[in-house]
Amino acid sequence: MSSVMQKLLTPVASGPAEPPRNKVTVVGVGMVGMACAVSVLLRLKYLCNVFMFYFTPAKYYAVTANSRIVVVSAGVRQQEGESRLNLVQRNVNIFKHIIPQIVKHSPNCTLIVVSNPVDVLTYVTWKLSGLPKHRVIGSGTNLDSARFRFLMAERLGIHASSFNGWVLGEHGDTSVPVWSGVNVAGVNLQKLNPEFGLDGDKEDWKATHKAVVDSAYEVIKLKGYTNWAIGLSVADLTESIIKNMSRIHPVSTMVKDMYGIGEEVFLSLPCVLNSNGVGSVINMTLTDAEVGQLKKSADTLWGIQKDLKDI
Repeated sequence: MSSVMQKLLTPVASGPAEPPRNKVTVVGVGMVGMACAVSVLLRLKYLCNVFMFYFTPAKYYAVTANSRIVVVSAGVRQQEGESRLNLVQRNVNIFKHIIPQIVKHSPNCTLIVVSNPVDVLTYVTWKLSGLPKHRVIGSGTNLDSARFRFLMAERLGIHASSFNGWVLGEHGDTSVPVWSGVNVAGVNLQKLNPEFGLDGDKEDWKATHKAVVDSAYEVIKLKGYTNWAIGLSVADLTESIIKNMSRIHPVSTMVKDMYGIGEEVFLSLPCVLNSNGVGSVINMTLTDAEVGQLKKSADTLWGIQKDLKDI
């Protein structure tokens, strides 16, 4: 006797259907992971499926199989009085369980690390995953740069999309605003004011970058955590990769042998994101002072990484 399914359908293709090509998995669905998942779904609702995934025993990681992008937002928060090194080491111990399982089930995925401190944990993820460096990305200063453009444009009285400026380096207190490259419609603002953004600037444009650095602390002070801004930023990165857009984002990538940096650290530089992950890195023309600030960022991160265990 034929089943309802047999009566309803006439098979054409043989064998099981191919796995989805645009599957996105979010590992670690707290406030940040939830915001990433919802933002990606809203941004790419016709192009990808999003799986929200809690950190669970290894046998459950099979549901993440064949993911094209895996967003890692799992991790622990810093406790009062805890050193940054201790915080990172606790997250390393978590990542040791998560990352190998992700790569086991999705060996061709691109990993986007969101967990903080994001630059160090992107390095940890790269080491634990065994993936090539172009497929391990940290969310980095993509959000910092967006905030920078918004605040600078607001002060200039123009739309943020018409302002061109970058924040590079560490996602944190040692981030580097590239004042030498800030421009509007090709007009370099340091040509108009040689002290623009520097210590001697009487207009104190430098305060705008300080507001960017302080913004996360302000949000945490007001509601206890940050999530929606980083969620929207991750959706932005995901779109560039899924759609193979070759759009430029300041994201955390391996910077060894760039700008005189000799250690294996991940810092944000302007990267071309496409279906390969980081397709290439833009070689920016930086001042000696800006290069020095990048090196300071690298030294800060290496000072933590060199003492990490079990990676």
